[in-house]
Amino acid sequence: MDILLFGKSMILGLAVAAPLGPIGALCINRTLERGFWAGVSGGLGTALADAVYASLAAIGFAAFAATLSIVDAPLKLVGGLFMLWLGWKGLAPRPEKQAAQVSARDLFGTIAATFFLTITNPMTILAFAAIFAGLGLAEVPGFTNAAIVVVGVFVGSLSWWLALSGGVALARQRLPEGFARWVARVSGIVIILFGLYALVSFVWSVME
Repeated sequence: MDILLFGKSMILGLAVAAPLGPIGALCINRTLERGFWAGVSGGLGTALADAVYASLAAIGFAAFAATLSIVDAPLKLVGGLFMLWLGWKGLAPRPEKQAAQVSARDLFGTIAATFFLTITNPMTILAFAAIFAGLGLAEVPGFTNAAIVVVGVFVGSLSWWLALSGGVALARQRLPEGFARWVARVSGIVIILFGLYALVSFVWSVME
């Protein structure tokens, strides 16, 4: 198993999940109202949707690896620039998000509802495609590497929701004012660093 590839994928999955949007607000509310597992169920739906989109991007890269390897350098450039844009969005100040409206009261219903809310966001597949290009997946072709990336993204995303719900459950109160802003900034910085890594890889490949 490629530990480095898994680690990068896990960190990116966590960074993509961390900004507290409507699903994050829902997780916090459900945790306060019904406990830890009620909060995690909201995040689990999002983590599963992230894994589905990551799978689609990874399968595409794996299936066309021979062709994509020819344009590996431009892919890194495009992926790096897109990650810089995603990171910049995380750093920019944003108004507080309202919690997603989910009528389901049970755990499985909440998972299904948040999965649907996330999977219907078309920007998600573009984000994962750009991230995979920046990671240089075309350089490490094969469905095994694609599976490692997908599992890493899922584990990273789910880890965030477990940590968020666990922290709220232990504190038994809403998170401090400004917490969402700082989380978004840290997430944005992580994504920017990966974007810079992709751009450095692009420059290095051009100079070779």
